[in-house]
Amino acid sequence: MCLAIVSSIVAVFMALLVLFVRMKASNKPTNAKKIILPPIFMSTGALMFIDPVFRVTKGELIEAVVLGAFFSIFLIKTSKFEIINGKIYLKRSKAFIFILVGLIVIRLGLKTYLGRTIDYRQLSGMFYLLAFSMIVPWRVAMYITYKKLERRLKHQPPILIT
Repeated sequence: MCLAIVSSIVAVFMALLVLFVRMKASNKPTNAKKIILPPIFMSTGALMFIDPVFRVTKGELIEAVVLGAFFSIFLIKTSKFEIINGKIYLKRSKAFIFILVGLIVIRLGLKTYLGRTIDYRQLSGMFYLLAFSMIVPWRVAMYITYKKLERRLKHQPPILIT
């Protein structure tokens, strides 16, 4: 039980960290590397599956991936870019805050409910897969949008906004 509480606190802390990083990121121009690197760094977490206690069943894998892909839709819808002084910025969205808080609440609820029937280590594997399945489509969509804007910038003279 103590481990479940600690991991929930860590999850809330990580969500707050994501929110803080996202707000700071909107103050600086973005680039392709900033969009692509987070899922690559996160992919190292898959090493947990080397230990058999973290492995999930096929059904749990499908559930986690489908739910992650579904949640990614909300992140994709709230991630917009804007061009300012010839540079591409991630646009701040008030909806992103509510979506992130909603996702954390859903995660804690699912963890409490599923924690009664699924071993916490398997549950950790499921939530890793859910998060990864949410972040990858979101970042791919951001990358595609970014590249479209970048191509548009190359073909038009910069417009200065003051």
